[in-house]
Amino acid sequence: MSELAPVLALDGVCKSFRQAGDALDVLSGVDLAVRPGELVALVGPSGAGKSTLLHIAGLLERADSGEVVVAGQVASRLDDGARTALRRGTIGFVYQYHHLLPEFSALENVALPQMIAGVRKPAAAARARDLLRAVGLGERMSHRPARLSGGEQQRVAIARGLANEPGVLLADEPTGNLDPHTADEVFALLVGLVRVAGLAALIATHNMALARRMDRILRLEDGDVVANGLPI
Repeated sequence: MSELAPVLALDGVCKSFRQAGDALDVLSGVDLAVRPGELVALVGPSGAGKSTLLHIAGLLERADSGEVVVAGQVASRLDDGARTALRRGTIGFVYQYHHLLPEFSALENVALPQMIAGVRKPAAAARARDLLRAVGLGERMSHRPARLSGGEQQRVAIARGLANEPGVLLADEPTGNLDPHTADEVFALLVGLVRVAGLAALIATHNMALARRMDRILRLEDGDVVANGLPI
């Protein structure tokens, strides 16, 4: 059987920022590809550019040069509206800090992204209930974030990231704000859901124990991917 085509690919991606009048090169020709059903860890020291890389991969920022290809579409050929539609329909995000809307319940936090994407409220709520049951929060759907533990809030964030049935999941330190035991539980849950859905997942983490549980590790250092292979 031929190898599956990548759902996410970066080709020669460069990005720099101005700092005190000088150009600071953050990404210097990054190449990577993530295929369906594959979990890839993105590791590297603080300030290496992991979050910037995820923002560019997720079409939240534009690269200075190079290409980002998502689900076969070359992002540089798309206008802002088409980029937004592609991001909304194809890419899910999970962050270190859950960023839940505090005035809404867990159910509403998972339903809202679907409604923004055009799903009618009853269908959005039904999928939100299914996802919250899948992350073990079947009895907590009506709770607002303030009434949920840190681990429970991150479970809601994972459900929200999967709400629009993305082909790609991008996660930036998704367990970095949790204690070790809760982090392990949440990570295992995330991996299980990604495997079942057959997603392509790129997960930035400082936790090498978690990174080694993924299919591959990419190490970002000095603006480039300097290690690409099986967990080390």
